[in-house]
Amino acid sequence: MAAQFGRRLRKGAVTTAVAAAAVAALSASQAPGATVDDHGRSNAADAQPSPDATADDSGATGNSPYYTDLPPLNTPSPAPTDGTSSTISPVESEAGIPATVLDAYKKAAAELQESKPGCKLPWQLLAAIGQVESGQARGGRVDADGTTTSKILGPQLDGNGFALIQDTDNGAYDGNSAYDSAVGPMQFIPSTWAWAGRDGNGDGVKDPNNVYDAALAAGHYLCRNDWDLSDSGDLSRAILSYNRSQAYLDTVLSWLEYYRKGTYEVPDGTGTVPGNRSDGGTAGGSTTSPSLPSAPSAPHPSKPSTPGSPRPTPPSTTPPSSGTPTTPPSSPPATPTQSVDHLEDSGTAKLTAMAGDAFAAKISTKAENAAGKGVAKVRIRFTIVGDTDTTFTGGEKVATALTDSSGVATAPALQAGETTGAFTVRATLIGRTVTGPDYPATVTQRVADTLVRTADTALTCVPGGQFADAVQVKATYKDAVADKVAATATLIKSADDATENDKGPYFKDADGKTVRTLTGLTTDADGLLKLPQLYADDTTGTFLLRITTAGGATLDVTLSVAAATDTSASPSPSPSPSAGS
Repeated sequence: MAAQFGRRLRKGAVTTAVAAAAVAALSASQAPGATVDDHGRSNAADAQPSPDATADDSGATGNSPYYTDLPPLNTPSPAPTDGTSSTISPVESEAGIPATVLDAYKKAAAELQESKPGCKLPWQLLAAIGQVESGQARGGRVDADGTTTSKILGPQLDGNGFALIQDTDNGAYDGNSAYDSAVGPMQFIPSTWAWAGRDGNGDGVKDPNNVYDAALAAGHYLCRNDWDLSDSGDLSRAILSYNRSQAYLDTVLSWLEYYRKGTYEVPDGTGTVPGNRSDGGTAGGSTTSPSLPSAPSAPHPSKPSTPGSPRPTPPSTTPPSSGTPTTPPSSPPATPTQSVDHLEDSGTAKLTAMAGDAFAAKISTKAENAAGKGVAKVRIRFTIVGDTDTTFTGGEKVATALTDSSGVATAPALQAGETTGAFTVRATLIGRTVTGPDYPATVTQRVADTLVRTADTALTCVPGGQFADAVQVKATYKDAVADKVAATATLIKSADDATENDKGPYFKDADGKTVRTLTGLTTDADGLLKLPQLYADDTTGTFLLRITTAGGATLDVTLSVAAATDTSASPSPSPSPSAGS
């Protein structure tokens, strides 16, 4: 119902008097100061008019029909452990959101957290608006791409009880080349979608009938004007910009509060559809209704609404009955998701990576029906489980992928963190609970296979002195820099005896005490390791410093301690007296 009212009405569609009436109605209905009771219901008596409300505010929906059903007063119970809704009470079922629809809301909110963090958009707000606008896409009647199985269209906005919005899309979205209608699970009219539309599922198309696209568009729509949705005033302004009605604001806030208290996913197509609309119509509880009446973009010019007044029921556009019985709509065909019997591995190689590296292998999962045939165009969720900081590419612990024509979905690449050890990646089907595989994965410690000194100068010292040059080495693994690799340095007795030496060169600890073994060393981002200052006791001779790294790379460095050489010159003999002097 994100209808566009004001600047997008055709020239001459509203007179100055009508515009003034719309401004008056809008100002009366704006209520950013409204309070909310324990059940999320707004107290309209506490509301104050918004000082910045204008009839030209981008994207106002006016006095549009929407679902008025309120959530139960009871706090939602925790999600069922079996992932189904078969044992959920009617009260609890209100908290269930169809899996693909819920996934779309969460993905949209995550994208907004990255692109517009100052907005602080909660995914529960998208869920609340989706509930009020379309009953969560008619209870989740969507395919794995997130596209509704049949279009959700509002009435044509021909000025007959609704705003007058003549066609702007040549019928491309709403099938009407004379007037516009609200379209899709978040009810955008074509003129609004033209600038607000987004591609939320990455298929290169912006489709208002797709819940991923529509949810992302609604998120950006609610986050415009630098609104901070953690602020109650901005939250109210954003909601009222979607539909300028105090009752609409109250209803959305009620669902927002309810979803914040707890919700969970239910299989696609099994969600509860509301039964009452603000225009007096009903939709029953059916999840197979081919379409639901929806949002006009503004009240009829001759009947501006006032807060608290009953909403006029629009004139019926149903033609007189001819006496011929109407054929009831047939149930939509089963979606691909409903035909999946199980998930199985599709040739995934061993999942092992060194800390900090990308996993070479990717996870592949196949969705099959009961006959063992692959099922295309269903969405698989991959979830990283266990004590690990490994993520999918992009830093997420959860990823989704669509099965191809053979029924195979490939997860994004895994990126190992610094935590070593085993963990699991779990594959599940979005929209239904079926058997799926777990994929074991392991992160190993960083290693090096080669160590070399960065300088070739001799390392010498006099007894009781200190070495002039520090020891620095570089570690590599398969000819690439080996960073963050653990290392140990020990002054050993000989090349054949790695026992710690008890004499000769040494390091000092923080207290100045002699130490001949250093542990806990780590190469830097360039694979370099620079050891602390070396000192010598009074023992002369040749000594060995052995450096080893995780992975087995070893380097012996020769150290020499010798007395200083006397380089002073002998005095020249006195010249002999000349003969005959």
